[in-house]
Amino acid sequence: MPSTVRPAATAGHAPRPGRHESGRSVATAHGPGRTAARWGTLRASFVATRGGGTDFRVDRPGAPVLRTGALPGAPRAALAGRAPAGVPKGYPLSTPISGPVSTPDGADVVRRLRAAGCVFAEDEAELLTTAARSPTELLAMVELRVSGLPLEHIVGWVDFCGLRVAVDPGVFVPRRRTELLVRRAAALARPGATVLDLACGSGAIGLAVAALVGDVTLYAVDVEPAAVRCARRNLAALDAQVYAGDLYQPLPSRLRGRIDVLVANVPYVPSAAVELLPPEARLHEPLVALDGGRDGLDVLRRVAAGARDWLLPGGHLLVETGLEQAEVAADVFDRAGLDPAVVTDDDLPATVVIGRR
Repeated sequence: MPSTVRPAATAGHAPRPGRHESGRSVATAHGPGRTAARWGTLRASFVATRGGGTDFRVDRPGAPVLRTGALPGAPRAALAGRAPAGVPKGYPLSTPISGPVSTPDGADVVRRLRAAGCVFAEDEAELLTTAARSPTELLAMVELRVSGLPLEHIVGWVDFCGLRVAVDPGVFVPRRRTELLVRRAAALARPGATVLDLACGSGAIGLAVAALVGDVTLYAVDVEPAAVRCARRNLAALDAQVYAGDLYQPLPSRLRGRIDVLVANVPYVPSAAVELLPPEARLHEPLVALDGGRDGLDVLRRVAAGARDWLLPGGHLLVETGLEQAEVAADVFDRAGLDPAVVTDDDLPATVVIGRR
């Protein structure tokens, strides 16, 4: 089902027209001039959706690859005999192996992963087998996965919006549902736009928006040092500026009133629900990227409160929330002086709240 847009009904206000819904369009990964050359190695097919905005379809084989030296491994579909980096720095290859060390059998890898509770054991086994540079390394990687480490931290990257994005140990792993946030942000940005990615994590959202729009000036911020390092590597090809600090605090004052599109995938899990998250998220991703406070919207409120100072007139703030939080989030936007609308995609599933200055 294509994504749908509905105006947000906030307390004391009539629903507003769905001005954020766009018509049929085809996005391109190629911008003019030097930006087109910069992205010349990036390939994806983009298709319009009937519900407005844009969507991606990744072709297999030959998935799009951002070819920078920063990425820790080549994608499975484009290996072409090139050895991937395997286990990223930060995870030891000397992890004790249970049982005898021998040439691993693919079926045995699948069995071990399935026994550990991996739902997509066959796919994970293929990824690990492709990433490993030796039988010993494969065994170590399987052992790490069985112990509960996120697959993306083990292989060192995540497939996000058709891009292979580096994800270091201790960095939040981008989720597929966040593709809705990306494509809505890209639909609102235009070539030459200034885009700010707050709480950027690995930098995946800003990277994907830039790939879709083709020519943007990108800024990103995160409070976690590991995330800042990871984002700087991922965004190096774009000459993006990545700042370390809390939300707007580290940004230069010259950016005030100059941001066209502000995306913020801030934490929105209520504090009491964090302990219910899967262990691989709860134990291996930073708490600051998961815990959104009492109702999950504490950080969102701070983002909304400061957004008008940084957005251009007519600029947009976009955040991801849970569906049950969308009405409250829209009211927060309204009280902050932003014209809110809620976008949902039942297939992902995902919910995005958009505010226009």
